[in-house]
Formats: sequence, structure tokens, C-alpha cells
Amino acid sequence: MNLIVIMLDSFRQDHVGAYHRGRPVFAGIPACLTPNLDAFARDCIVFENAYPEGLPTIPVRTALMTGQATLPFRPWQPLAKEDITVAEILRSEGYTCGIVSDCYHYRAPGMNFHRGYHTYAWVRGQEYDAYEPLPSQRRVDDYVNEHYPQVWRERVEQYLANTDGFSLEEDWFPAQVVRRSVDWLRKNRGRDKVFLWIDSFDPHEPWDPPARFDTYRDPAYSGKRLILPMGGLYSAWASEAEAQNIRGLYAGEAAFVDNWLGVLFGALEELGYLEDSVVLITADHGHPLGDHGKFLKGADRMHSELLKVPFMVRLPGGRGARRTEAIVQFQDVLPTLLDVMGLANDTEAMSGRSFRPVLEGDCDDHRRAAIMGYHDGLDRCIRDKRWSLVLRPAGQPDELYDLQADPQERQNLIDQARPEAERLARQYGRVFFRSTGGEPTQLKGIQGAYEMASGSVA
Repeated sequence: MNLIVIMLDSFRQDHVGAYHRGRPVFAGIPACLTPNLDAFARDCIVFENAYPEGLPTIPVRTALMTGQATLPFRPWQPLAKEDITVAEILRSEGYTCGIVSDCYHYRAPGMNFHRGYHTYAWVRGQEYDAYEPLPSQRRVDDYVNEHYPQVWRERVEQYLANTDGFSLEEDWFPAQVVRRSVDWLRKNRGRDKVFLWIDSFDPHEPWDPPARFDTYRDPAYSGKRLILPMGGLYSAWASEAEAQNIRGLYAGEAAFVDNWLGVLFGALEELGYLEDSVVLITADHGHPLGDHGKFLKGADRMHSELLKVPFMVRLPGGRGARRTEAIVQFQDVLPTLLDVMGLANDTEAMSGRSFRPVLEGDCDDHRRAAIMGYHDGLDRCIRDKRWSLVLRPAGQPDELYDLQADPQERQNLIDQARPEAERLARQYGRVFFRSTGGEPTQLKGIQGAYEMASGSVA
């Protein structure tokens, strides 16, 4: 049995048609069209509640590649010599292992995430990867407004310089990643067992889709093309029209990624991989688009726009396709994949737990709750199938949302539904609430429940 992992970056769950079912996410922005993901989903086990644990990019991939939780233990860092990765495990089991990625954080000096792979291919130039020399051939002032400081202007210009030569759609990064992946799959089709990790950095910002997919914005907009939004409250650096334009750029980028996934899916079918492979598609996290006032990722943005991701597993032949509300986290993924592939004996030392029974349709339960946050952040989110508890640092109010009645998380019910907050707080002990300085996040309004969970009540 072969294994193909398709990793996307910053792809919101609510921008995939199989999840949003044609409902626009933002007023004035058409629902993002992802026909290829939608069609592929019909042969998948589609998870509604698959969550990262430790955020963002590198901690997420560490958990996926090792089956180990990262949140209370390790920040953004290279693979350690003690880590045992999916490539090392499968290589020892006779698999030919490859990785194709334009995630430039992988290839940064010393990161070592290509360890164990027989072959690795880096596509250069994403975001502000120091790839092409400055200056850009284009006017930076067309892509920033008067609020952008010099450091952000330089980041935008680096991306522009990296992409100055793009003219055909095949030049853009998703196309490069897919074409090189298809080439690898074709060349290695005759091998006994293969494993390919495909890692597309898009739809990560900057959001600069080619013209054919840049159709989600107001055609009457005449302001700057802000392809790289800044963080924090967008009211400090963008008008409402500029923010709405950025949202349209993101939707176009997501649709463009879907287009090239269609090419990849077609190749998987043509080459016969769909009949003898497990295929996983997911994203490391979503991306705030001003939903709660802020753009970009951040330790304080513990809402669904960051935490909810598409997660689909296609078993060989498309067997067992269905939807499930089972709660799984990314440290569970590798134990599950190895279990399905008959290699459960390789998972004994992993902190994640296999959810193979969910894949096989035996149940719709795995974890009672999921916890998410940044290792160096003060905020944590604990959620189950209905409720989401956001724990804030001292001096800020905690938050509780009913995800069924209020999926956009607008009404804080921390006072009205206190027992639910206390119940969720009891799911995890003190170590998971550790903040930057090693001290636990203060749980103010539910301190008693937290103390009960951590065993500190006399």
C-alpha cells in the first residue's frame, strides 16, 4: 500500500466547497469555488473536526511527521536527532520516500525536515524567501499603502522580485509543486512501495492569484493591491474596502490551488495510485481574514478561522467514504496511517492515538476534546463537537462559544454557560497551559475547575 500526503498551508476549512456547501463566508465575497477538492471528497472520509495542536507551520508538521504532540514541549525548531519521522519509518519498511515542497521553512539551514527521504525537491521563491536580488521590476507602492513600515515594504518587494518573471499560470508556485510531484509519481510508479509528501505553501500569503482566478474581488475597487496583509487590528492599517479586497485575493488563491490539485488528482487516477494508496489531504491551519478584527496568524487568534482545516482521507479504491464529526488531532495522524498500512507495531512510542476505527466506519468518536495554542503564547483553545473555550491571559476575559448555534463565534457565553467552560477546562492538566515563562496561563473565571483538573486543590 502506498502513501501520499498532500499538505496545504493556511487553507481555511470554510473556503472548501465540500465544507461550506456554497455559502459565502464574507458578505460581498462569492463562495470560494473548489470543484476538484469537492469531487475528491466524495471518495474520502471527510472530517469536520480535525485540529492542529501546537501552532503554527513547523510545530504542526513536526506533529504530523512524528506522531508526537508538540504544544507543551517544543516551539518552532528543527527536527531533533531524537525524532523519528514518517520518512525514516517507511524507509526502514522498504518504501521509496520523496518530498516536494515550496515551503521555504523546510529548506532553511539546519531545519532537517528532509531527513530520511530518498529524494527531496525544493521550489524556491515563496513569500519573502531571499531568492532573487532586489529591486523588483514592479512598483512596490502599488502593493502597499501609507501605513506599511519599511520592513513590510521590503517583504513585499522580495516577493515581487521572486515572481517578476511569472507570466503563464504554470509559473506560479502551486503549479510548480504539482508538476514536480506528478513527475516523481510517474517515475516511481514501478516501485514496490512509495511514499510522497507533497507540501504546497499556498494559499499562504502573499495572495497574488493569476488573472483567471482573481475573480472574487469587487471589480470597481481602485485601491492598492495589498497582497501581503499586516497583522493586528486591520483598522489600524487598512480601510474596509482594502480589507475586503484582500479577502477576495485569498479566495482567488485558494481557488487557484484547487485548480492544480485537480491536475494532481487526474495524475493519481491515470497512474493507478488511487487503487493502491492511502491519500491524505489537509492544511496546517486556517487563516484569520479580519473575522475577529485581525489578519494573519497569532497566538491570540484562537477561533475557527485559524483552527478549522480541511481534512480528508481517501482509502484505496475510495472505500468507506463518508463524513464524520470525530475529533482528531494531528499527532494522531501518523499512528493512524501506519495502522491502516499494517505497520501498527511502529507506533508504540508515539503520543498520538490511531483513529483507524473512525476511518473504517466503526465509530464517530476518538478524542473527547482538542486543545490548541502556540508554545510561546498565553492563549489556549479547548473544544469539543459543540463548545469552544478560549482561555485568555490574566486581565482578559475568557470566551465560550456554542459552535452549533454560533459558528462564527460572535456571542461569548462564558457567564451564561459556566458549567460547560468548567467541564472543558477539566479536560487538560497544568502542563498544557504553560506560557512563555513556564508558568500556567491563569484561568481567572474557571480557576477552580482548572485546579481540580491539575490536582492542586487541597
